[in-house]
Amino acid sequence: MEKLKIFLFIILVSVINLSCAKKDTNNSVINEKSLDQQVLEAYSEGKKSLEEGDVLFAAKKFNEAEILFPQSDWAPKAALMAAYSYYRQDYYVDAIDEIKRFVKVYPKDPNLDYAYYLLAVCYYEQIVDEKTDLDSIKNAKKSFEFILSNFANTDYALDSEFKLDLINDILASKEMYVGRYYFKKKKWIAAINRFRAVVDVYDNTIYTEEALHRLVEAYYTIGLKDEAKKYAQVLGYNYQSSQWYEMSYSVFNEKYKKQKIKNNKEKNSILSKAKSLFK
Repeated sequence: MEKLKIFLFIILVSVINLSCAKKDTNNSVINEKSLDQQVLEAYSEGKKSLEEGDVLFAAKKFNEAEILFPQSDWAPKAALMAAYSYYRQDYYVDAIDEIKRFVKVYPKDPNLDYAYYLLAVCYYEQIVDEKTDLDSIKNAKKSFEFILSNFANTDYALDSEFKLDLINDILASKEMYVGRYYFKKKKWIAAINRFRAVVDVYDNTIYTEEALHRLVEAYYTIGLKDEAKKYAQVLGYNYQSSQWYEMSYSVFNEKYKKQKIKNNKEKNSILSKAKSLFK
């Protein structure tokens, strides 16, 4: 996480420095120069405090820089730096509020792609597990999908796609967890709905194989053997060498299941005899 925060800071400073290099410094009014100087001083103080680790003071100075001269090129940069300052110290709620305000006030800013990426990361880093952080998971997923839809050609799209895969794994694991619970309680239809969600919605996750097998078991148990065979065929076509396919095969072939148990017993017996030779 710390490496990501440093990476985000480097990107933010880079884009801001690049845009600052294009700033027109030829002001015609002396008062404007004086005010602009105050803005620069507040911004510089904020940047220095951020580098020293005093993020709350840094955010305060960046907000001050924005308020002093809201029409200047420095205002959106300061607002974005304030958001990053909060993010840097894990004040995600404050960071999210700052970013949402930034998007609303500066909808055409050239650094809008970074703002949306930072927003998505703030949601993402609040995820602890799928059971307690569903809102953060959903918000992160929605935000990363927004980046892929609206900023597909940016540097943030690739990482957004990677994080979306991880989020989908988390959501699929939640469906599997609930589905297994229902299956254990013999609530077959509820279990089937959960397993089907994994197969239909999260088919590229690591849980697809198990979900297909669980559907075979559930449909076979309630007597819908044709449905069970359908999912067994899908499992066999895509994952024929997997343990889940082997388990599904044994659902339809009781002889195979019994033979496998017998073979395992024989292997264990032989292994026990072999071990006794070294005693």
